[in-house]
Amino acid sequence: MAKRALKAKKEKPQWKQILQKHPPVPESVIPLLQAFQERYGYIPPEAVRAVARYTRTPLSQVYGVATFYAQFRLRPRGKHLIRLCQGTACHVLGADAILNHLKERLGVEEGETTPDGLFTLEVVRCLGCCSLAPVMMVDEETYGRLTPRAVDKVLAEYRKGKT
Repeated sequence: MAKRALKAKKEKPQWKQILQKHPPVPESVIPLLQAFQERYGYIPPEAVRAVARYTRTPLSQVYGVATFYAQFRLRPRGKHLIRLCQGTACHVLGADAILNHLKERLGVEEGETTPDGLFTLEVVRCLGCCSLAPVMMVDEETYGRLTPRAVDKVLAEYRKGKT
């Protein structure tokens, strides 16, 4: 996480290249935000301001767009994205306990990234794996019939370097 944030600050002079790929009009706000996120994995606060200046769009409007769409992240995301399902089946079969366990083990709340930049924890409404409830995904890998012990094993694998 910290490496990406530093990278964004070091590359600030190169932002001109990103900005100039689009015309300086309000209609460019979304494509520019997408370009910054693609480059850094999130949209640095300075990039939001740069997009506002470049497109001559009020900062509040650019920030509104960046916070309205779920695709945009304003904070660096961890190396691994943990998505815990809170759909009906998962909820009924103990997803709340799994969520509390994840929060405790990771030391973060929903939507936050661990201080070491390894994990980001997100809650989603359904992963489409109801027969495996409760379910979480780490990146593209699905883990079902979760227990706190199973969660600990999964986290240990990724901490040891599983990719």
